[in-house]
Amino acid sequence: MRLGHTIKAALLQVHSIAGLVLALLLALIALTGAVMSFEDEIVDHLNAGITQVAPREMPPLMPDELVARLKAGQDVGQVSAVMLSSDPAAAVRVRFARDEQGTRPNSLYVDPYDVHVLGAPRGEEFFATVRKLHRWLLIPGDAKGWGRQITGVAALGLIVMLVSGLVLRWPRRARSVKLWLKPNLGLSGRGLHRSLHAVIGTWALPVYLVMTLTGLWYSFDWYKDGVVWLLSRPEVSAAKMQPKMSAKAPRAAARSEPAQPIGFDQAWTTFRREEGDRFARALLTLPPSPGTVIRIRSWGKDSTLDTTRDEFRIDAVTGQLVSAERYSDKTFGEKIIANVLDIHRGAVLGWPGKLAFMIAAALMPLFSVTGILLYLSRRRLRRPAQPPLGRLVPGE
Repeated sequence: MRLGHTIKAALLQVHSIAGLVLALLLALIALTGAVMSFEDEIVDHLNAGITQVAPREMPPLMPDELVARLKAGQDVGQVSAVMLSSDPAAAVRVRFARDEQGTRPNSLYVDPYDVHVLGAPRGEEFFATVRKLHRWLLIPGDAKGWGRQITGVAALGLIVMLVSGLVLRWPRRARSVKLWLKPNLGLSGRGLHRSLHAVIGTWALPVYLVMTLTGLWYSFDWYKDGVVWLLSRPEVSAAKMQPKMSAKAPRAAARSEPAQPIGFDQAWTTFRREEGDRFARALLTLPPSPGTVIRIRSWGKDSTLDTTRDEFRIDAVTGQLVSAERYSDKTFGEKIIANVLDIHRGAVLGWPGKLAFMIAAALMPLFSVTGILLYLSRRRLRRPAQPPLGRLVPGE
């Protein structure tokens, strides 16, 4: 009994200290995640008027001509990607590279037949800022800055709190569903705070574990590499590690050669020859550094998730297919890796999953507040009672 009491006392200290240190940070990360839960639906609703065009009898413009006409008629930055669709009534979305100050201009929707600019998507800048706050705390450097590691440490701290909290609240009648899942709302003060903190924490614990275990993917390379090694086939795992080991050599060679301007047409022609009309939309992205290989991500007409996509790499000069990574060919573990983002936000369970994850994330401030109140009340209870003032007078 004494050993169990000592262990629980130590766990309580760990739980309390981690909670006090990370309470505000975890609340911020969770609330920004809740805001982004239905980002796709919100953005689609806000921009319903600029994403569709009247279909014509004529074929849509090839992407290079579309980009050239857009630049001739608009003062726009360097195009980095275009989103094309097999739907003749869908507008083309053009994305731009970061400027010299590191700022990325808003993307534009344009008519694929005459390059008429339909407008910039509303909500894009807002959600981009929220995403930077959620992932990197708006610390300079984005994914290359310290914010990535700080959010990762916060996720590790949350795992410690979840495990220690589960042990601390383990009831004597562990099979009683009522004790686990029903808060005692008839209490007040410390009792009510403890009940809300423990019971609602039990409800949210599975969701928080999924969020943290998938969120660590974006914070630590060692974690990401470990997951890839564990869930991927050996040849796939080796292929994913290869670019990291040989990344420095190509960059050094690229500096000595001037950047070669490339277009989308060759890659787009090869992609259409490979896929036909089986795709719903395709995102063509130029290489971020000097090179000629264009990445094309495509979503099938029956795809309901952003992460269930195929990925092709095609040489923009020769039109040669360099690689093709199809979602249907992945193993179960590789599909888990591909769906990390949608698992992280509950989208793999449809809109009910996204709603459940959003509610759980929005409840994080409740644990921060009740945890701090419980800590303060424990401090007051441990404080030795002061003797009455009259007893301090000598001779009485």
